[in-house]
Amino acid sequence: MADELKTVARFPDQMSAEIAAGMLRANGIQAEIFGQDSTYPCLNAGYVGIELKVNPEDYDSARNLLAANDRAE
Repeated sequence: MADELKTVARFPDQMSAEIAAGMLRANGIQAEIFGQDSTYPCLNAGYVGIELKVNPEDYDSARNLLAANDRAE
């Protein structure tokens, strides 16, 4: 299944990935999170290993939603 999905964003922490995935899901886009951070914060520094993936047909919409969210204040 992961091979069929397309990475739309990468995050340094689980919480940021969960928030982004929730926003996408609330807008009708199926989103899955792959990878996880360590329970030791010092091991996570500089590591962007959590990927948010969507179906290829939702990729452009997901990118647009994530970009719009980044510009929102």
